[in-house]
Amino acid sequence: MSGQAITSEQSISSWRLKLGVALFLFSIAMPLLGIPIVAAFGLSATITASVSGALLIGAEVLGLLAVAIMGKSGFAYIKNRVFGFLKQHGPPKDVSRLRYTTGLVMFCVSILFGWVSIYVSDLIPGFTSNPLPYAIGGDLLLMVSMIVLGGNFWDKIRALFVYDAVVRFREENIM
Repeated sequence: MSGQAITSEQSISSWRLKLGVALFLFSIAMPLLGIPIVAAFGLSATITASVSGALLIGAEVLGLLAVAIMGKSGFAYIKNRVFGFLKQHGPPKDVSRLRYTTGLVMFCVSILFGWVSIYVSDLIPGFTSNPLPYAIGGDLLLMVSMIVLGGNFWDKIRALFVYDAVVRFREENIM
């Protein structure tokens, strides 16, 4: 391998990049598709767990192989493309007061429901017999609320874990 950096034009046409991306996508799809198929066969729990574990380990090895085939420059190119897309379509830094309030209500409702649902499970229709839809709904509500809240909310959450963080209110917000 030469010491020259691969430009984006060279890396797009490179067979190593294409093969690496194909292997990487296959390493993601393999456990996502393979484990449910193995579970659907109705094999014993030991065999299902063993095959599922082998699929997960094989996917990890295949992912590492994909990165090795792409090389450092190919992996950096893919990483920049993916994170560039996510940054472009991610939550905005500043949001309106209505959007922030809506997101905060969604955030609090999802956490409070998860906390209280165990204690009042008899009052929620179908919760004791089938709690999975409620759990998935609560998790989705929590994830969507973080997108609705915007980027500044992430800084506020991060400040909870920083010892030296100090809250500074604007004068017009103080009541």
